[in-house]
Amino acid sequence: MTLSRRQFLATSAALAGTAGLHPPIALAIDPIKRPSEKPDLKLSLGAYSFNGALNLKKPTMTLFDFIDFAAELPLDAVELTSYYWAETTDAYADKLKDYAAKKKLAISGVPVGNNFCIKDEAKLKAEVQKVKDWTQRAAKVGAKTVRIFAGNLEKGDTLEEAQKRVVASMNECCELAEKLGVLLALENHGGITDTPEHLLELVKPVKSPALGVNIDTGNFHTADPYADIAKIAPYGVVSQVKTEVFPGNKREDADLAKVVKILKDANFHGYVALEYEAKEDAKVAVPKFVKELRKLISG
Repeated sequence: MTLSRRQFLATSAALAGTAGLHPPIALAIDPIKRPSEKPDLKLSLGAYSFNGALNLKKPTMTLFDFIDFAAELPLDAVELTSYYWAETTDAYADKLKDYAAKKKLAISGVPVGNNFCIKDEAKLKAEVQKVKDWTQRAAKVGAKTVRIFAGNLEKGDTLEEAQKRVVASMNECCELAEKLGVLLALENHGGITDTPEHLLELVKPVKSPALGVNIDTGNFHTADPYADIAKIAPYGVVSQVKTEVFPGNKREDADLAKVVKILKDANFHGYVALEYEAKEDAKVAVPKFVKELRKLISG
């Protein structure tokens, strides 16, 4: 039986409520109806903020160290990007979940890197399986979302054909996500999601309530990134907030107050994860931006 969006919301919220650390977050992608009329923003920190230190090729920090760092800040959760998992075993997942709980932090999401535009059938199948595997791991640690990508158009391919493959792949992955009570969140990550229109052309055909949008506030390089963030915000189930924006490919500091207002105006329900990528040392910059976002979210 296929659940309606409202039924999926109720079921997932009930399951999330048994996890215990925080009240359940809203799990709906309907651009009109939300679980309540009041926005519900919770603050997380993305592990990608420490990409250099956590890089498994030569790490100077573990995800446990990252959780320790986050525990000293006014955060509700941490986002544990798949790239930095030292192991993919159930035992390791249990350790991460228990350690975050010990530090009184929820795990908001497990972002994964994937490419659903691939034409090669075997390689595309492997990409789909990767997302399914990480969806299971996300459920194991009690995460609410799995951030996914669409991908880039391959040489000789057409946008229409690539879109068909992406939609079919997301439909397949959503079947598992629904069963596990996890949301897949498609990011505006350039490629064939470079504009709000292109992103929504992939989201709208997928009828599963397990699909939403990851609103990455730094990824639109259009003339007015803020206007484009507002276009996808009603579909958002999680947001990664950057401290910079790139109007017309020009780098400038983000107006975080404006970003948070856009989310609130869209009646956003979910985690807002700071994903710091600017030049200042993350250990110095992140605490400042976390405090600023906490103030804006609470205001």
